[in-house]
Amino acid sequence: MKRLMTLALVVCLAATASACGGSKSSKSGGKTAVTISNEQGTTWSCGFNPFNSDVNFLSFGTVYEELTFVNGLKSGQTTDWLASSYAWSNSNKTLTVTIRPGVKWSDGKPLTAGDVLFTFNLLKKNEGLDLNAAWSVLKDVTRNGNKITFDFKGSAVPYFYYIAAQTPIVPEHIWSTIKNPVTYKDTHPVGTGPFKMASCSPQVIKYTKNAGYWQKGKPTIETVYYPAFTSNDPANQQLASGKAQWGSQFIPNIKSYYVSKSADNHYWFPPTVNVSIFINLQDPILKDVAVRKAMAYAIDRKKVSEIGEYGYEPPSNQTGIVTPTFSSWLDPKLAHVFDYNPQKAIQTLQAAGYKKKGNLFYTPEGKPLSFRILNIGGYSDWVASVQVIQKQLAAVGIKITPENLSSTTYDADNYNGKFQLSYNGNESGGPAPYYELRQVLYSKNSAPIGKPAATNWERYENPATDRLIEQYASTADPATQHGIVRKLEQVMVNEVPVIPVTEGVDWYQYNTRDLKGWVTPDNPYAQPAAYVNPDWGVVLLNLKPKSAS
Repeated sequence: MKRLMTLALVVCLAATASACGGSKSSKSGGKTAVTISNEQGTTWSCGFNPFNSDVNFLSFGTVYEELTFVNGLKSGQTTDWLASSYAWSNSNKTLTVTIRPGVKWSDGKPLTAGDVLFTFNLLKKNEGLDLNAAWSVLKDVTRNGNKITFDFKGSAVPYFYYIAAQTPIVPEHIWSTIKNPVTYKDTHPVGTGPFKMASCSPQVIKYTKNAGYWQKGKPTIETVYYPAFTSNDPANQQLASGKAQWGSQFIPNIKSYYVSKSADNHYWFPPTVNVSIFINLQDPILKDVAVRKAMAYAIDRKKVSEIGEYGYEPPSNQTGIVTPTFSSWLDPKLAHVFDYNPQKAIQTLQAAGYKKKGNLFYTPEGKPLSFRILNIGGYSDWVASVQVIQKQLAAVGIKITPENLSSTTYDADNYNGKFQLSYNGNESGGPAPYYELRQVLYSKNSAPIGKPAATNWERYENPATDRLIEQYASTADPATQHGIVRKLEQVMVNEVPVIPVTEGVDWYQYNTRDLKGWVTPDNPYAQPAAYVNPDWGVVLLNLKPKSAS
């Protein structure tokens, strides 16, 4: 989950004082600038390809934009963006969008419907760019003047989120000349967004205001600094001191470390997705559901929440339904099936033929239940959480060995399925729990081991589950949709393809000394974490100096 990271050496040493200095000057994150503190566990590669899941959070929302903004914190409330309007027809099998006039790319050329058509055909021609498997449901995309028509294979209302809100639009006059768009680094991105990428080094990215932006009078923020951090501590220091105004990471003892430092320091952690143990279902031992169920029983999620996350992230449940955000979707009969029960874990393994020798269970063939689990070494909360899980699994005879990696290595191993277990969070959810469950369970989001999977990193495949996911898209009836989601919850409980551990929150800290317009619990106009795209662009558009009207 793109969220929380920091440079072991304070970035100011390499990023220059302008990125990390005090908050009075416009060059240092003050009245007309914002400095973001969001530890990513790596230095910047200075690539901005919006279709590369490793770096798209750095360009989608600020440089590149979507057709329609969908607010996941307001039950999918939509706002017209590059599309000035949209309409469904043909029993919700056809979506027609009208492209907004007067929008220009940052190089001055006009945005046209042709750019939108080109973008979707680009995804069709290059499967590696289609991060949300849009062409698994699309039949055709056509243009008529300033209108684009999306024809779907079936009723497709839920896929509006992926098509309109999660697909960055790119300029045909640039991308049509690229030989391999999948590996294209995009070091000088040209978009329609409110900011331009002005400069990039491994230590810091600088964005500057797009003076020709189509939303009149916006943005009022002139400069955005995005330092690279490889661990939490330096990033947290930047936040606590006020040198960074916008944080998106874990801070231990946040009230004493951060809030107490200034009356202008605030935070809000709304739960949106799950942080889970992803289980490689191709592994010869882990493909046995009995082993996965035993692990689910053995983990005390409440204790992981309290120790690893200081209680900021609530404990998950095995259905994968995040509460209280999506409580109305939860099947109460399934919510407590895998409550902490170490004795049940041991019984489950014994019933499946596993034998305990000493402190460890073995397969009938004599192989130990011993697995490596990937983690990001720079995420201090995840490291602590996995240490708790390690002890809990050891107590029932299952050994896990953490491998705390750099973010770059970790991402590559996850996407390519080169792991046994992985502690990971979904990049994003959506305006209903269906979207996260689709990411986890839909086989078309996966890929063979050795090839990158957009989501579904555990490589789960079940045609019956795929049909449920596709049936959801065929109805706009809320009762029917709730019924289908409850069947997906049953899949999570019966098959345990992943083990949700804590409910991943949007990590969000903000300083109100010089700036106003921040997302608040009373005004949740976007998801507030700086790693959520395209929402972070919407947040930056709403920020303005306190002195402004």
